[in-house]
Amino acid sequence: MYKTKYTGASQVAQQLTAHIPLWHSGVCWFRSQVWTWHRLARHAVEIMAADEDNRKQVLQEDWLDEKFMKDEQNERLIAEIAKENIQLKEEIQKLEAELQVTTKSSQIKEDIPATKVKFTSAETPEDDSQLLNVSCSFQMNLQAHYELQKGQALITFEKEEVAQNVIKMKKHHVQIEDVNVEVMAKPVPLTSGVRFQVCVEVSKVKINVTEIPDELPDNQMRDKLELSFCKSRHGGGEVECVKYDKRSGSAVITFVETGVADEILKKKDYPLYTDHSCHRVTVSPYIEKHLKKFQVFSGISKRTVLLTGMEGLDMMDEETVEDLVSIHFQREKNGGGEVDVVKCSLGQPYIAYFEE
Repeated sequence: MYKTKYTGASQVAQQLTAHIPLWHSGVCWFRSQVWTWHRLARHAVEIMAADEDNRKQVLQEDWLDEKFMKDEQNERLIAEIAKENIQLKEEIQKLEAELQVTTKSSQIKEDIPATKVKFTSAETPEDDSQLLNVSCSFQMNLQAHYELQKGQALITFEKEEVAQNVIKMKKHHVQIEDVNVEVMAKPVPLTSGVRFQVCVEVSKVKINVTEIPDELPDNQMRDKLELSFCKSRHGGGEVECVKYDKRSGSAVITFVETGVADEILKKKDYPLYTDHSCHRVTVSPYIEKHLKKFQVFSGISKRTVLLTGMEGLDMMDEETVEDLVSIHFQREKNGGGEVDVVKCSLGQPYIAYFEE
């Protein structure tokens, strides 16, 4: 039989008491470790989140910097383009101004007097195409001139060396009745002279048509023109082609046979039939003009001298002044010589033309 040995409550309590502190301290240490790890993990997460925020902020700042740099580059590029546009506009305006000056200086406006034309010979055409036109040519020769202003005079000497000597002396004192006038001698600034040939060809198979009403599309109006001008009862004939310009309301009509155009041109207008009405259009010869052998020449009149400084003589007679100027410059002691002609302008301006 076994017997149980009781050690007593006090001893068990002492043993428990001896073990409990050790167990409690282990739990506390473990909890502290877990808390520490938790804090470290949370801190790590916070650091990672902060790093992510910092990375995003850095990326955003880099993006903003890059955008700012691109905007700045674009603004700089736009400014450069605007500057180039301004320079190009200025250059265009400068070229347009030069073109206007050049065009104006090259334009010729002269009244050509009516002249009777005498045909001295007939030429045999090289081919049949030359029989379709009536051709003629005119030789134009526009002389160089100078516009003589008020208070000026032109004096032409018989010898060139006399004129050059008068110009070399510059100042001259001319006695005009009871007035001693100081005049200045200068070369004459002549304008450019022009010589050219104008060739004119009048077609015998083509006519111009104007004042065409704008009421049909191009193709339809072209057909109406062809149908109207092929009617023999109005003097028309077979049409070869029609060139119609809607904007100007005009057309060029070419006929197959010669003589039809002459018959139509005997009248000033012609009936044009559209869908529901009849219009009277104007007909005229088809003329082609060509400019050939265009030459521009300039020079200095070696025997003519320009005199200035006679503005105060406007109340005197021009012929009297011209005689007194001629007498003064015919004397060798005044540096002059034989005078051919003198022309003064005391009131209104004159235009003096110079021959070659």
